[in-house]
Amino acid sequence: MIVARNLTQRYSRAIGGTGRDGEPLPEPVLTVLDGVDLDVEEGEVVVVLGPSGSGKTTLLGLLAGLDRPSSGTVRLAGVDLEDLDEDARAALRADRIGFVFQGFHLLPTLTALENVLVPLELLPRERAPRPAEAEAIAKGLLDRVGLGARFDHHPAQLSGGEQQRVGVARAFANEPAVLFADEPTGNLDRETGEEIVDLLFELNEQHGTTLVVVTHDLELARRAHRIVHLSGGRIARIEEPGHPT
Repeated sequence: MIVARNLTQRYSRAIGGTGRDGEPLPEPVLTVLDGVDLDVEEGEVVVVLGPSGSGKTTLLGLLAGLDRPSSGTVRLAGVDLEDLDEDARAALRADRIGFVFQGFHLLPTLTALENVLVPLELLPRERAPRPAEAEAIAKGLLDRVGLGARFDHHPAQLSGGEQQRVGVARAFANEPAVLFADEPTGNLDRETGEEIVDLLFELNEQHGTTLVVVTHDLELARRAHRIVHLSGGRIARIEEPGHPT
């Protein structure tokens, strides 16, 4: 499902000024990822662990096609991302990818139902459901995440846990081949976080969706097929704790 080879991401940090010879001072380079190779199989659950600054979120963004690497390649759902322009990447994400974010990223002016409808409205014409069917899909997902009585509530009227439930429902609305989750429990208390993790694994199992999660949550990580440990922008080791339960 995902094949990444020699993924490297470097950023220049401009410091300004000139040297004694009047030439601009060289810009120091920050290497965030350094030659990462990673395969993720279809239907697999992979968790990425590592300290802050180890490159976890950068790796997620590159695997999802949100950013372009300084060097290296990513093949996602059979498509080489380096061959796509920005419009084609956006179309691929709308069609094949779901996202769950730490900060929820719900549209504040839309209701819970309308937020879940957004990815359905962005689907390619050949996959886009009719309005009545799209509404039924969105309501069904909200029911499954325990928000059947919150269709018409706006994000400000929902708790943090409820907002993340909307985020999970939205992420699965387009039946993605791959779902990327960046610290999905980071802004939640322990009990609510466990409920969100249960939802992710339940929906993952039901849909057969490949799941790649960045987290600091060790309990979440132990439920994955594999744990990828990042350190200093490189894969330090990979564990196989077993299958999700």
